Amino acid sequence: MDIYVDGFLLAIPATRLHDYIRVASTAGSIWKEYGALDYRECVGDALDVPGMVSFRQAAGAKDDELVIFAWITYPDKASRDDINRKVMDDPRMKNACEGIFDYSRMSWGGFKTIVHV
Repeated sequence: MDIYVDGFLLAIPATRLHDYIRVASTAGSIWKEYGALDYRECVGDALDVPGMVSFRQAAGAKDDELVIFAWITYPDKASRDDINRKVMDDPRMKNACEGIFDYSRMSWGGFKTIVHV
């Protein structure tokens, strides 16, 4: 399994959802342009499951915030590193999400695929 995944969890103000969708749509196109296999951005809908840590809690979402769960897939980790470098250097990404959400509260990590059916 070489497919590599970057995963994201963040909270955004509910009033900024349309701004976030606009920026995420542009970002997704850029990631795919540079070789990402898939780019998904999802807004929380059913997040509070009794007896489990909720995604709202994990994201540190306030009452007026929505939870975003997102992932990007790549052919492998080396491709991910190369693609992410190109995306971060792309002028279309400069300050793209500034003011929409607090980066310091975002969770992000890279994941090796262990099952893919």
